[in-house]
Amino acid sequence: MTPRRGRTLTSLRLLAALGGTLWTAATVGGARAPEEALHRWSRRLLKHLGVTADLTGPIPEGAPLWVSNHLSWLDPVVFLALRPSGALAKLEVAGYPLVGAGARLAGLRFVDRDNPFSRATALRALARDLGRGRSFLLFPEGTTTSGQGLAPLREGGLRMAYRLGIPVLPFRLDSPDRHYPWTGDATLMPHLRALAEAGATHVAVTPGPRLHPQDYPDADAFVAALRSHLQGS
Repeated sequence: MTPRRGRTLTSLRLLAALGGTLWTAATVGGARAPEEALHRWSRRLLKHLGVTADLTGPIPEGAPLWVSNHLSWLDPVVFLALRPSGALAKLEVAGYPLVGAGARLAGLRFVDRDNPFSRATALRALARDLGRGRSFLLFPEGTTTSGQGLAPLREGGLRMAYRLGIPVLPFRLDSPDRHYPWTGDATLMPHLRALAEAGATHVAVTPGPRLHPQDYPDADAFVAALRSHLQGS
């Protein structure tokens, strides 16, 4: 067996084992079991894939909603490893091999980005969850990029936070490793193989300041401030 094939098989076995762990953890425990399951699973997955999240500063408290630019399918895992939280993910994640079913059981919410009804339904669910005091994670670009610039934002969740008076904490993700971004028509398994072959991967996580809607005259100003932090400017 070649070293490359060995590393690929190791990654697949790891993902299968972690998928089973997520499935098991998501189906037992109390009311917070799904979020705690995602949190524990995310920490284990990053460790075993050799991905290190480098925080560039302290994370301000008191923001139920975290938002970030989007580079990779691993971005939610990075943030869910930092705190138990719900997350809004693209519909394709539900079909990922081995982990999709466990993610559904663990409470991950999915949205079809090209379906207006799906987006509206997801926003209503997000508002309900935040109103109940649940922490949540959102990627307003709605797609991954290479990190060079910012894709046009889907502003619905940000404007909803403004209307509801919910503080938001913006983050900026960057990685010095070219294999970390997952863009275009790339599929999961080749990307997982690239991570395994790299051996070590770093992603810088830069928290911005906690932004409160009451400090902005309107939703446009609030969204503009969030966009500025997501761009890293």
